[in-house]
Amino acid sequence: MSKDPKSVLKIAVVDDADFSRRTAVEILEKEGFEVVGQAGNAEDAIGMVTGTKANLFLIDVVMPNISGIELAKKLNQVSNRPITIIMMSSLDLENIIIESISNGAIDFIAKPFDAETLIKSVTKVANDMLKDSI
Repeated sequence: MSKDPKSVLKIAVVDDADFSRRTAVEILEKEGFEVVGQAGNAEDAIGMVTGTKANLFLIDVVMPNISGIELAKKLNQVSNRPITIIMMSSLDLENIIIESISNGAIDFIAKPFDAETLIKSVTKVANDMLKDSI
């Protein structure tokens, strides 16, 4: 009996833009993924590490106070479990993509994203996690 790749993911969406955050959550839930938390800033996202079982964080790069890239670094420092990170930004500049990846992100999604792009990236993470758990 094979396990559904979607079942291995507990997703948190972090974006200060309410519309973008809600859109991502809506797309993911419609596709059958479990979203366990949402945050509009880095401080709330850090709280989700201990307050939820989130193992995949979708994080916007540009946020007030603490950038998404700084947040990615902090999440891996404060977590006692593996955290997978996908960065999102309307600034799809090469240096931001490289900085995101070098700070722990496994993928980068340019905003505005379409449902297909988001689902493809998250499904790849789910399949990789499922392979790693076997």
